[in-house]
Amino acid sequence: MTADIVAWILLLVVAAYVCGGGVDYGAGFWDLLAGGAERGKAPRRLIDHAMAPVWEVNNVWLIFVLILMWTGFPVFFQTVFTALWLPLALAAVGMVLRGAGFALRKPTRRLAERRIYGAVFAVSSLLTPFFLGAAAGGVASGRVKPGTTASADAWASTTSIVAGLLTVAATAFLGAVFLTADARRFDAHDLIGYFRVRAWISIGALVVIGAIGLAVTDEQASYVHHGLTHGIGLLLVLVAAVAVVATAWLVSRRNAGWARYTSVASVALVVAAWGFAQRPYLLPTSLTVQEAAGATASLRWMLFVALIAAVLIGPALVVLYRLDTHGVLEPLTDEDVGE
Repeated sequence: MTADIVAWILLLVVAAYVCGGGVDYGAGFWDLLAGGAERGKAPRRLIDHAMAPVWEVNNVWLIFVLILMWTGFPVFFQTVFTALWLPLALAAVGMVLRGAGFALRKPTRRLAERRIYGAVFAVSSLLTPFFLGAAAGGVASGRVKPGTTASADAWASTTSIVAGLLTVAATAFLGAVFLTADARRFDAHDLIGYFRVRAWISIGALVVIGAIGLAVTDEQASYVHHGLTHGIGLLLVLVAAVAVVATAWLVSRRNAGWARYTSVASVALVVAAWGFAQRPYLLPTSLTVQEAAGATASLRWMLFVALIAAVLIGPALVVLYRLDTHGVLEPLTDEDVGE
């Protein structure tokens, strides 16, 4: 029972990182596609100001994920980080380079250096979620089992590639929706339509890649596919689809801020559907939650730590996100968003 609770907390924290970090990765994705120095000047300045107050805080979720895996499910942690060390290492390098590029780009005065740092930030914002998604696809495909050695076969399958592309599309979707709302609250009226169109494009990409993913998992990840097309997993996928449609409508309205909630809900519901589709396994058909669980005492301490974190850190994060989404932390000037 304790192991099951910790497993659901792990899934909840993964969803929090996918949504919180996904917004930032998505902003970096659109930074990559913003165009040259002059054409992309206004979008990139909006991205800088929208991300600056909160971009580091999302690492809290990632650290919590690692702690839960390591302490709560050591066999799962060992198996995943042994078999999938390469995509995870590439994702980690991308996180470091992405953070460095974002931190150094803004204060740098020389145009050539700004372009280099900006390129590092933008490219890493694309590659990092792709490799994280590819690793998740390797887990979902059932190719990763206790004793599996590191090899391309563990994560370079069609399922992993589709999962990586779906992750990138999800981050682009979240980033575009949030930037549409940011453009409105910062009165950057010329950028509202700019990011609204990109939100619709990313929704189309999500639908296409998601449909391909369901077709692929039917053969390569049959256990997860069955879970996604039956029972609670299917219900969550359908609710997520409704949330995506609602987001497409809300992002076109004057108060696009509500679209942020539906976009986050849609992505979180997909992550939840994945969790329900895999149960009772952490590694489909080879390692259950109970088999992977650590010592009972460790699991109980993890529940206690999670409770303390929810009481002490949770409210602070809620306040931070609320202040940021209401434009309180760092106002934007006309010069920043002007062409």
